[in-house]
Amino acid sequence: MTTRTAKATRTEKRRRVPRVRPASAPPPAAALLQLMWLASPALPVGGFSYSEGLESAVESGLVSNEQTAAAWLLDQLRLSLARSDIAVVSQAFKAWRRNDLGAVTELNAWVTTTRETSEVRQQTEQMGRSMVEWLKNRGVADERIAQLGALKPAPTWPVAFALAAAQTGAPLREALLSFAFGWAENMVQAALKAVPLGQNAGQRVLAALSAQIPDAVDHAMRLMDSERQAFTPMLAILSAQHETQYSRLFRS
Repeated sequence: MTTRTAKATRTEKRRRVPRVRPASAPPPAAALLQLMWLASPALPVGGFSYSEGLESAVESGLVSNEQTAAAWLLDQLRLSLARSDIAVVSQAFKAWRRNDLGAVTELNAWVTTTRETSEVRQQTEQMGRSMVEWLKNRGVADERIAQLGALKPAPTWPVAFALAAAQTGAPLREALLSFAFGWAENMVQAALKAVPLGQNAGQRVLAALSAQIPDAVDHAMRLMDSERQAFTPMLAILSAQHETQYSRLFRS
């Protein structure tokens, strides 16, 4: 084999064999357990009390079975959560880590001003306040908890979650996965009651959401501040309708 042929063979092999990125180290067990805690429906912040427009979508006939519920929630994950709340958690997480209260305040104001109905604004503020109380009751000395509680008009849920996640010592991506999965689990529980769905159907919907959460998180992590957006007109209309819906299972 000539020298030229040998070089060409090695080049061809390099082209055929893809580079494999080394896997990132898993978070320490204590941090992982705390992220699971934050994602749990048992966390006393009241997320299970809201349907985020889903109940109104059921009332309007837009969601009526497992397939339409899965499609609705997948769209909400991609078009709403990945472009707004997960992106806010990502930025707020880093801001809390570097003690940048100015950035935290700006992010909190962005969440408040982009909530398009009183219902969704009430949700993010109520859950944010509840997270502050939970953090206080844990007895962890951290001056940032007081700073979170002092945000006006109230601490919002993504910003509050970001502080709780930052306290765990876990990496950013794992914290965002926890946030997104907690949302998914709460929304599936809402679908079980509002559609209604059976438990097995609910697990299939949760599996479909879980499969898409990593991509949603990666997208949110890439967004710059100027690319964040909360333009979901159909969701806003349904949320406004839910505020006056005659029969409701969930808070408005």
